Amino acid sequence: MLNIDVDTLCFIIVRAREFQAKEGIVIPEPIPDSPSENWAMQILADHADDHVLQEAVDTINDLDDDQQAELVSLMWLGRGDYSLDEWETALADAVAARSDHTAGYLMSHPEVAFYLEEGMALHGLGCD
Repeated sequence: MLNIDVDTLCFIIVRAREFQAKEGIVIPEPIPDSPSENWAMQILADHADDHVLQEAVDTINDLDDDQQAELVSLMWLGRGDYSLDEWETALADAVAARSDHTAGYLMSHPEVAFYLEEGMALHGLGCD
């Protein structure tokens, strides 16, 4: 069971999809695996005036640390880094990797909306 409200997850997914659908969004390839890389902060700096991005970032930043770790774990789960059977390991790894740049880390992944939806689906959840 997730500790993040489904409506909050869906809001983040919608904003991520809207932000990354815009022209001019450049996300580096390949994306480093480490959330401590400053590439995520560069994405946010390049789009600091983007209202849609700011709404997503604010929502993510308003989550408590455990909820942010869950959000990262959901992305990893949806990306196939972990299976649902490895959920507790994914959570522990996300807690260990926790930084003040979680929003940047998530929003810098070009497929974050898809990955989050996939992670939710594996938990039997979805957005209407």
